[in-house]
Amino acid sequence: MELEMEFIRKLPSPQELREDHPVPSAVYEIKQRRDQEIRRILTGEDGRFLLIIGPCSADNEATVLEYARRLARVQEEVKDTLYIIPRVYTNKPRTIGVGYKGMLHQPDPEGREDMLAGILAIRDMHVRVIAETGFTCAEEILYPEIHRYLSDLLSYAAIGARSVEDQLHRMIASGVGIPVGMKNPTSGDISVMLNSIAAAQHEQQFLFRGWEVRTKGNPLAHAILRGYVDQFGKSLPNYHYEDLQRLFEAYGQRDLANPAVIVDVNHANSGKKYLEQIRIANDVLYSRHMNGDIRRMVKGLMIESYLEDGSQDVSGGVFGKSITDPCLGWEKTEALLLELADRVEM
Repeated sequence: MELEMEFIRKLPSPQELREDHPVPSAVYEIKQRRDQEIRRILTGEDGRFLLIIGPCSADNEATVLEYARRLARVQEEVKDTLYIIPRVYTNKPRTIGVGYKGMLHQPDPEGREDMLAGILAIRDMHVRVIAETGFTCAEEILYPEIHRYLSDLLSYAAIGARSVEDQLHRMIASGVGIPVGMKNPTSGDISVMLNSIAAAQHEQQFLFRGWEVRTKGNPLAHAILRGYVDQFGKSLPNYHYEDLQRLFEAYGQRDLANPAVIVDVNHANSGKKYLEQIRIANDVLYSRHMNGDIRRMVKGLMIESYLEDGSQDVSGGVFGKSITDPCLGWEKTEALLLELADRVEM
């Protein structure tokens, strides 16, 4: 029987690619320092509040760098209370498999996808962000096979709502060496998310890229609340005080290390009404103010933000405007960051 999957070419292994495209020592040192700082926040040794913030999709190196430079200036102002991790999400899930899928799918001169060129473009962009701003960034582990090509550059990873039930994603999360946020599934089932965290925190042994591999478990795997969708397709939030209290109680029934949650203030929590992110962020801070257990558990927020308000078609051409979900523009973003810095309780 003829195979229906065409094997186009064999790519270099992540180790081979890193040897051919080594990270500058200064970039490596920044990553080592920031990894330790983020670890201390998630374990409670550092009381600063995490902000994982940036565009829905990092689609263009020039706009991503401009955004990161602006963030770096604000980070200096708020460094005593906020710790910023830019979202540089370069691969995008597509519900029906079509549409913009991210920088990995770079076209070659003949318009066909060139995934090696995409990997190299993503690596180059991350290196430039680190070297020019001092930030190491967050990515979504959408394709487990791709993560190893980037893992020497990242300080935070997320498992999406549609991947969190996948066994391979859970096992990869157990061995990445950086914090991984596990989102609640689109159904909103918190037990599924906690099962995923438990799997990521345990040692695992599995097959990956033609190897039998073993992991030690990731004690910094934690929850991300992003809202959910009911059986009628309606977005419903799970960021309210009662939701956070229930998550705290559910954590208490599990033997999990470093109970923590990041609240995603967009997606189903806002119904993708991007301006609602401002109100929701402040609502979460109020919940932290009212309850010490919630304050200790809620380690930060995830915010979708770019240079311009809203979104545009992929062919729109407006510099710094999202081509996927709508985002807060820069003026509103800067005002929100300064407001949060004043309100966060350490």
